[in-house]
Amino acid sequence: MSDEILVGYDGSPDASTALSWALDEAGRTGRPVRLAYVFEWLTVAGWIGPGVTPGAWPDETARRQVEEMVHRAATDAAAGRPGLTVTAEVFDGPPALVLQERSARADLLVLGSRGHGGFTGLLAGSTAVSVAAHAHCPVVVVRPDAPTGVGKRIVVGVDGSDPSLVALAFAVERAAQREAPLHVVRAWAPAQWRAQGFDPDEADAAERASLDESLARWRDTFPDLPVSTQVESGNPASALVEASRDAQLVVVGSRGRGGLAGALLGSVSQQVLQHAHCPIVVARER
Repeated sequence: MSDEILVGYDGSPDASTALSWALDEAGRTGRPVRLAYVFEWLTVAGWIGPGVTPGAWPDETARRQVEEMVHRAATDAAAGRPGLTVTAEVFDGPPALVLQERSARADLLVLGSRGHGGFTGLLAGSTAVSVAAHAHCPVVVVRPDAPTGVGKRIVVGVDGSDPSLVALAFAVERAAQREAPLHVVRAWAPAQWRAQGFDPDEADAAERASLDESLARWRDTFPDLPVSTQVESGNPASALVEASRDAQLVVVGSRGRGGLAGALLGSVSQQVLQHAHCPIVVARER
């Protein structure tokens, strides 16, 4: 385990955006950045990578090209950010599995939403979704069209579950670090409260009281941090996606209180991962 920021890098525009985000984060925290290129061979037609001509398997020329590309990206990044430590490493194996394993040694893992070979219609590719579900550290997914949003608020979804409280801690700390306002979203299902015999007003009051309790310790720790709350009945994913329109970051837990016990990534987190208008963090305890 280390304090490094690990970046999944394959030379794609999405990966370049993820690297830029990671460098900005490293500039605030002083953490080292490591680019990880995962070199996967295809067993039939040879390996095809960015800017590399497919050849017979295994193609050592292709691997050397990859190594040169990723180390050049690290060198250029370090040159543009004096004082930061930026390194690069090439790994072999399935990208999602390798990144999941390497995340156990990282403080934060940053990914582009899609890499080379992804389907254009998907906002988050299979590797990003899989890693976000299985990683051992918080995962940030960034899209090229996502605005940097410097100075904008940080949004976090909180439903009272343990994973959402981990997300809240991550969001509070980042908001304080960036001197950004924090916006906390809590959406509840009317059917759940009706089953318990509560009317909408009672349910709303109970949800607000629970959220205030979750926020109390953080208000004491960061008394100068601007905090706004949004409590409403409805779909939590829709509320978070809408709130992300004017946010620089939206933070969710890996699962909420309504998730299946065996699911590593809940439905709300998956929906936000696919549709958020800004970078998204799937927070989890390391």
